[in-house]
Amino acid sequence: MSAAVGPIWRAPIVLGVVSAVGLLSGLLGDGAWDAVAWLGLGIPSLACCWYGLRR
Repeated sequence: MSAAVGPIWRAPIVLGVVSAVGLLSGLLGDGAWDAVAWLGLGIPSLACCWYGLRR
């Protein structure tokens, strides 16, 4: 595996993990878990909008 694979896949993996944490926290808890869900699902959405509008 070449060294260029790391920078290419780093952001999608991080966004996927953040999304999964947001989804699980929204399903499994209430109260503070809802705030984690908002952040976990909002950060990838904002990143996609920022990247899309930048192009």
